[in-house]
Amino acid sequence: MKKFEEKTLHTEAIFNGRIISLQVDDVSLPNGATAKREIVKHPGAVAVIPITDDGKIIMVEQYRKALERSIIEVPAGKLEPGEEPIVTARRELEEETGYGCETLTYIQSFATSPGFANEIIHMYAASGLYKIEHPVAGDDDEFVELLYVTIEEAEAMVQSQAIYDAKTAFAVIWAKMQK
Repeated sequence: MKKFEEKTLHTEAIFNGRIISLQVDDVSLPNGATAKREIVKHPGAVAVIPITDDGKIIMVEQYRKALERSIIEVPAGKLEPGEEPIVTARRELEEETGYGCETLTYIQSFATSPGFANEIIHMYAASGLYKIEHPVAGDDDEFVELLYVTIEEAEAMVQSQAIYDAKTAFAVIWAKMQK
């Protein structure tokens, strides 16, 4: 859908990092005026809702520097160049939790912050979980603690803001709807 499309007149690259890049676009608005748009480019990511046989969700607690606090999240990670989201989902599940799964079901994809970023998260549910004897190691700069939570506990974590990000709140709502 391109209703109210803004045509790019000029793009200025500001920063190119390991995970994101930042650009400023001059755009032509539908009414003919011009404006500037600051845009964060991101390669995309996946999130996985790992559900145990007894109905618990495996979550990770980790420190998020941008928020200056620890939060509880579903396992997630960025797409590597040329990597299919389902491959990323299996890799992130193993790296962050030490689990593999028999079934990985695509739920949906969504934009995280469309006002300034192009990041899309692809959400999957994992079932038939099994512990991997020698899982692939996660990132050297990533420290996580596993939690096994019921839907009710997860809802309470949303209320207390221990779960503070949109993808995990979405995961909790989705998991509750499956009951």
